[in-house]
Order: sequence, then C-alpha cells, then structure tokens
Amino acid sequence: MIVVRVLAVIAGLAVVQSVVRSAMRTVVVPQGEQVLLPRLVFLIDRSLYTRLSRRTGDPERSHRTFARFAPMSLLVLAGTWAALVIIGFTPIFWGITDLHLDGSLLLSGSSFTTLGFVPAPTNAAAIVAFVEALVGLGLIALLIAFLPTIYGHFSRREAEVVKLEVRAGSPPSVGEMVTRFNRIRQTAALTDTWADWEQWFVEVEESHTSQPSIALFRSQRSTSSWVTAAGAVLDTAGFRLSVIDAPWDPQAALTIRAGFLCLRRVAGFYNVPFDPDPAPNDPISVTRAEFDELLDSLALEGVPIRADREQAWRDWAGWRINYDEPLLALCAITQAPSAPWSSDRSGRFQPPTVRRLRLRRWQIDPVPNPPSW
Repeated sequence: MIVVRVLAVIAGLAVVQSVVRSAMRTVVVPQGEQVLLPRLVFLIDRSLYTRLSRRTGDPERSHRTFARFAPMSLLVLAGTWAALVIIGFTPIFWGITDLHLDGSLLLSGSSFTTLGFVPAPTNAAAIVAFVEALVGLGLIALLIAFLPTIYGHFSRREAEVVKLEVRAGSPPSVGEMVTRFNRIRQTAALTDTWADWEQWFVEVEESHTSQPSIALFRSQRSTSSWVTAAGAVLDTAGFRLSVIDAPWDPQAALTIRAGFLCLRRVAGFYNVPFDPDPAPNDPISVTRAEFDELLDSLALEGVPIRADREQAWRDWAGWRINYDEPLLALCAITQAPSAPWSSDRSGRFQPPTVRRLRLRRWQIDPVPNPPSW
C-alpha cells in the first residue's frame, strides 16, 4: 500500500510540474514554443467554432462566431490549467494522508482556490496545501498579466489594418491600392506607407512569435485580416518596384524584406513548409494571366506601367516567391476572409486538427511558369 501511495505522489507531481511548465512556456518564455496542452485546447476549440460558424449560413454571423474562438480558447486554457493542478494535487494529498480520493479532491480544490473550507489533516498536508495555493495564485497572476499584453499587441496590429482599408479597400487588394494612390496623384507618398508597414512587420514578428495565440485573433471587420493585409501591402510594394514606371524606391524593398521575414517566422511556428532560399523563377500561386489582367486594368486607370511586361512579371514574381507559401498557409491557419491573391487560393493547405497536429499541403502545385519567364 505504501508503494501505491508513493507512486500516486510521483504521478501527481508529474502532472503538476507539466502544467506549470506548460504555463511558463506559453506565457513567460519570450519566444513562442509549441506546447502540447495549449495546442490541443486550441485545436479542440477550433473544431467546435468551425462547425458553429458554418452552421450560421450568414458571413457576418459566421465571422462574429469564429471571432470568439481565440479569446474563449485562452479562458478554456486557463481553466484547463486550474483543473489539472487540482487533479494533480489530489493523488499527492491521498498519498500523504488517510483521506479517501473524494476527500483528497476536496482538499485540493480548497487549497487551490484558497477558500480553506477543508482543513489539512496533517502538517505535511498543510505544507502541500500552501504550495498548491501559491501555484494557483501564480497561474492567476500569469493570466492577469497575459491578457492585457495580448490585447495591447492586437490593438496596435489592427490600427494599421484599419488604416489600410482607406488605401486598399476591404478586402485589400494591390489593384485597389495602386489605383487609389494614382487617382490622388500621391504615388510618391507611398514611401511613407512603406516605412509604417516595415515597422508594423517588425512588431508583428516579435509579438506573434512570442505570443503565437495573437495570430488567431480576428479583425473586427468580417472582410479584414492581418494576413491578407500583409499580402496586399507586400504585393503592392512589389508592384511599385517592378511594374510602376517610377524611380526606384529603396524603402519599398526594405518593407518587402521585413514582410517576408515576418511571415516566414510566424509561419515557422506552425511548421509551414517553405523554401528558405527560393529561385526567382520558381512557380507562384498567382498566374501570369492574372498579372496581365491587373496590368490592363491599371493601364486603363492611367497608372504608368513599364513597357517591358515580361521583365515586370519576372521582377514581381521574384519578390512574390519569397512569401507566397507562408502567406497562403497563414491564410488557411487563421481562416482569413477571401481576398485577392491570398486567401482566395489558400485551399491547398489544410490547417492542423486534433487528429493531425501538423498543417498539411494536399493540393498539387500551381502550373509552373514557362521557362521563358
């Protein structure tokens, strides 16, 4: 019997330390880590909210329903931590006292919540109760500090996304953004926009890799997403350098580099497969026909287009290949609303599920570019 109680104490300690390590790695560690427990909680909640959002039949209601997924998952995660700590201390109390399992469970719950409605029968049990109370208070303190940090990062991220709607429409697109700036004769003013978005990419990379759950928080508008906004900005910056007949803008190039590094590192947390050093002529998800169609529409709007469209395509595709796969994969993971040249073609990526913990690419590659391109 003594051996069984010792094993119970060891098992309880293993559960408690696993929960504490999970909370520390999720909240305290500055660089995001893939922790099994939070991931399972988010995947289970995701499957539930995906079903609920699809049953509404209305895009707006579906967006509002799925928007609750990430915040609710954080609360469920906190409750899961608390429940597992209580369960973990139950066999510890059972192993060091004469209490039955139900009495040990009540003592554990009393200690965790610091309510004290069940007194500790021995000095050893009282010491363990103090430890459990400290663990419970520590988890609550972590959660209190965690949520304001998340919403602070979320607010700063969304401010620039909302501003982009004025410049690029909703959902954002490269054609709309270029057309609007051309109409107000402010194509040169895009330099300031690139500087703002370079800073935005730097902040998003830092926040979304240190606190990965922020990536799953949806924008307030049903047609907006931080991922599709990033794609539209990067595509437009590529157009500014490759397509628009204007002097070279080094700030646009810096923004593209900051952007694809950001998307790659956020996507890397989700094990997204991508080539870290792609060739400029590797295939991309945007076809040459789509590219030429957009150029025709921009020319009709009076946008100065470079005469050599072949070179323009090669240059722009060379920029796009750096972030094409991470962009589409993140659109699938976040279930971003449909937007041109991003989430409208992200269906070849299947987001992780409880049964399949890794993102899977299931559709065949797009038709590769002709060799002459």
